[in-house]
Amino acid sequence: MISNITSNPKQLFLIDFLGAILSAFLLGVVLTRFESTFGMPRKVLYFLAALACLFAIYSFWNYVRFKKNWRPYLRGIAIVNLLYCCTTAVLVIYFRQELTQWGLTYFLLEMLVIVCLVVIELKTVKA
Repeated sequence: MISNITSNPKQLFLIDFLGAILSAFLLGVVLTRFESTFGMPRKVLYFLAALACLFAIYSFWNYVRFKKNWRPYLRGIAIVNLLYCCTTAVLVIYFRQELTQWGLTYFLLEMLVIVCLVVIELKTVKA
């Protein structure tokens, strides 16, 4: 399956777009409604959701306007995804006293999924 994705880099932009939309929805709608269940402050959740929306726009734009010179754009979203994970990790550490087990689990899983996607994106860029 991974080789199928890496052989079609346009698909990675679509996958990244869908993941960013899902993250934006979960962060901006679900987790904010259940702030006490997850523990991350609402303002932080909205900030992360806004970042996810920006990444979704970038990925969708690159999916729709796919170019022959796609490598720098895919590398760009991979780097931004890593920076998002770093930002999330810093916020998790900063708000560790407020985070519940559910919140910690959500953010660790989100970062794990994103890092896996970044690895695939960077392998595709190098192929």
